[in-house]
Amino acid sequence: MTSITVKKGPDGTRIDFGGIVDLKSMFKFENNDVNKPLIGTNLPFKLLSRGKVRDTYIIAPGVLLMVATDRISTFDVVLNQGIPGKGEVLNKISQFWLAEIERAGIIRTHSIPGKLIIEPKEVAMVLDGRSSIVSRKIPIMTECIARGYISGSAWKEYRKNGTVTGIKLPDGIIESGRLQHPIFTPSTKSQTGHDQNITFEQLTAEIGREKTSMLKEITLAVYEHAHNYALPRGIIIADTKLEFGINGSEQLVLIDELLTPDSSRFWPSDTYLPGGPQISYDKQYVRDYVESVGWNKSPDNIPVLPEDVIANTSKKYIQAFETLSGSIFRTL
Repeated sequence: MTSITVKKGPDGTRIDFGGIVDLKSMFKFENNDVNKPLIGTNLPFKLLSRGKVRDTYIIAPGVLLMVATDRISTFDVVLNQGIPGKGEVLNKISQFWLAEIERAGIIRTHSIPGKLIIEPKEVAMVLDGRSSIVSRKIPIMTECIARGYISGSAWKEYRKNGTVTGIKLPDGIIESGRLQHPIFTPSTKSQTGHDQNITFEQLTAEIGREKTSMLKEITLAVYEHAHNYALPRGIIIADTKLEFGINGSEQLVLIDELLTPDSSRFWPSDTYLPGGPQISYDKQYVRDYVESVGWNKSPDNIPVLPEDVIANTSKKYIQAFETLSGSIFRTL
C-alpha cells in the first residue's frame, strides 16, 4: 500500500488510502463475500477501540474515524452474522441527531463539520455512509440514561422495590407506562462485563455534584427534545443512553452514537399499548429468536440466525431512519 494522507480542506476531510489497496486485509465480510455484511475492519491507523458495533481509529492528532460495522450483539455477545445496512443506518441516524441537537443549541457535540471524502473509490464503496470523522475528547466513564417510560430492567426494579436506581416512583405505574417526568438513571461504563446501575449520589461521589448535576440536566434536555421531535413523526423514544466527554476547556461535549435503535428504545406510536412489552424498532427479532432456541448466552455456541430474522431486523433499522428523517434510505 502507498502512503496514506489525511487532509482537512474547505470541502471537508479527505482520506486517501493510496493507489494500491488490499481490501481483504482491511475489511472482513461475512463469509468473505463483499456483498455480505461488514463484520470487521483492520484499517492502517492506530485502533483506539473496537466496540460491539463500531471500530474507532486515531487518524490525526485529536481526530478519530468511527466506522459502524454491521455487527449485531444481543445479551452482550456479538453474533457471528451481521445485519445488512445496519452500520450505515446507525451512522446516519446518529449524524442526524447530532446535527439536530447542535441546531437546538442544547450542547456541543464531537462532530467535525464538512464532508468525509474517501479515496480510492473501492475503499469508499465500503466506508461511505457508515463512517464519521469526530474530534477526540476525554470520555466520562458513565452512561447517562434518560427514561421517559418504564421498561426493561427499570420495570423489574420498580415491580420489586417501587424504585428505579434508587428513585422512588409513584404506585400504580404499569409496564411501558409513561412517567410523569423523565428520570436520570446513570450507570457505570464497564470495559468488560455488564454495566451497573448507580444512583445520583453514587455518581456525585465519583465526579462531584456540579458535574453530575450538569450531566443530569443535559441528558434530560436532549431526551425531551428528541422525544418531542420523534413523537409526532410516529416514534416513541422510551429511553436512551448518552455519553459525554470533556474538551480542552473542561466543557462537556456529547460523544459517541446518539439516539439510535441500539442505544435507545424506539416504539411505534401507532401500536403503543401500555401494560406490557412493546413492538420496537431494533433487534427484537434477534433477541426473540435466540431465546426461542434456548441459547444459554454463551459466545461458545452462538446460534445461526435464519434469513427471515436477518431480513426483518434490517427492515426495522431502515424503517426507524426513514420515519425519523423523512428521507428514503439509500446505501452509498
